[in-house]
Amino acid sequence: MASDLVTKAKEAFIDDHFELAVDLYSQAIAITPNNADLFADRAQANIKLRKFTEAFSDFNKAIELDPSTAKAYMRKGLACMKLEEYQTAKETLEIGASLAPGESRFTRLIKECDEHITKEAGELPKCATVETTESIVPSFGSMSLNNVAAVPKETQLAFNLPYEGTPAVKPKYRHEFYQKPEEAVVTIFAKGIPVENVSVDFGEQILSISIDIQGEAAYSFQPRLFGKIIPEKCKYEVMSTKIEIRLAKAESIHWKCLEYTGEIAVVQRPNVSSGKRRKIGGRCSTEQVFPRYLQRWR
Repeated sequence: MASDLVTKAKEAFIDDHFELAVDLYSQAIAITPNNADLFADRAQANIKLRKFTEAFSDFNKAIELDPSTAKAYMRKGLACMKLEEYQTAKETLEIGASLAPGESRFTRLIKECDEHITKEAGELPKCATVETTESIVPSFGSMSLNNVAAVPKETQLAFNLPYEGTPAVKPKYRHEFYQKPEEAVVTIFAKGIPVENVSVDFGEQILSISIDIQGEAAYSFQPRLFGKIIPEKCKYEVMSTKIEIRLAKAESIHWKCLEYTGEIAVVQRPNVSSGKRRKIGGRCSTEQVFPRYLQRWR
């Protein structure tokens, strides 16, 4: 049964029917969930559909099932390059090259990644500096539908929020995030999820979360993040009522939301309120610094 689905999926892929190919591969995966090639092939179809984050997740699963498959590393590297995740792509391709030393495409793609990384290092970051007292900023993802209604329609569309006239689709699990200058914390509110059923992967600017429980529809959340992160410093914890993911920011910039929008990033800089101190002739006012002592002597 699964082999018939795979044959049809490959035919659909050859005929450029990529959505059908993804659907057929998904049916085959449901029957044989431990077949690494099926995940790698479905990922390739997702790349054709420009669904790079979905492809990224499938490649990770293929590599998890069979770490020796050079094909998965090759395709994952290409997906990361499409997402401009050149450092992640390079590291992935280098592993693949070690598994297939005679494959010249790995060498060519690694060289291309190096060129992009060098170019990025020479460019100034597109950041605007503002003063802010906010250390914890909620995302639109944590807003209720009533609050969303107050947001202008243009903003709702830009951030992929439900707007008047469109049916609201309730996700299986609710998520929200807050941030500090050095990290962003994503929370998935899911109760009683076993640790072994949770998969979290980090890319240069990708977060991939999967919850797969037998007998239930799989949950997948794979946003391209607003800013870049340091994958090796990121971590997550599965708790009794939620999954908490801590993302180490590559730069201390303010994320306007969790997901990538193409907007200019904002550097966070603490703001000292002028109401706390008042300067007189270059010095702090004594009334502001020692108010209780002055009251005692009046």
